[in-house]
Amino acid sequence: MPASILVVDDDVRLLNALRRTLAYAGYRVTTATTGKDALNQVRHSPPDLVILDRMLPDMDGLEVCVGLRKNNDTIAILMLTARDAILDRVQGLEGGADDYLVKPFAQVELLARIKALLRRRQPPDVQKGLLAFADLELDTATRLARRSGRDIELSTTEYELLALFMRNPGIVLTRTLLLDRIWGRDFEGGPNVLEVYVVHLRTKLEQAGEPRLIQTMRGTGYVLRQLA
Repeated sequence: MPASILVVDDDVRLLNALRRTLAYAGYRVTTATTGKDALNQVRHSPPDLVILDRMLPDMDGLEVCVGLRKNNDTIAILMLTARDAILDRVQGLEGGADDYLVKPFAQVELLARIKALLRRRQPPDVQKGLLAFADLELDTATRLARRSGRDIELSTTEYELLALFMRNPGIVLTRTLLLDRIWGRDFEGGPNVLEVYVVHLRTKLEQAGEPRLIQTMRGTGYVLRQLA
């Protein structure tokens, strides 16, 4: 069955254009013009991916993104924004978005981003099990991490990145490898997107003052390693 996509934007012309483009590409498309409508649709019929505009008439797109994450942690979220500042992009990622795209954008780039996000999305019954390293656990069925007796909720991208580290403990993973495995070779996002997500993971994993597990290998990449 083709993947389902919810497009959320109050610009009716852009909304209709995206609906036609995505339908022509073979996706099942639904639309919403407000944040409340989007949250209601996702609550009753979760799509595989949400394309979410940052500026909506009733709610800030970041608020909608946080709301989506509270109810569904596996859904892929691509945020659209007219703001090109690094701070705005970081806020989008911290709010739970998996990727961002600055307006105006080319259709081919939009489709490439969607393809990459859906490729990374795994059904919940795939690779079930528990990954463990030191005092950190990652449940691949629920996509929840646990450390110091507390559950740690992860976005789709954070989960994929942490799972890659935990399946390769002690192995130095280069920036090139991480970008290719998590975002795909077609990804054309900002050069610091990997660093942003590593900071997100570290913040969540070290929230109770636990020692750092994701170590930086300067000039190379990162490694999951417990320091003595």
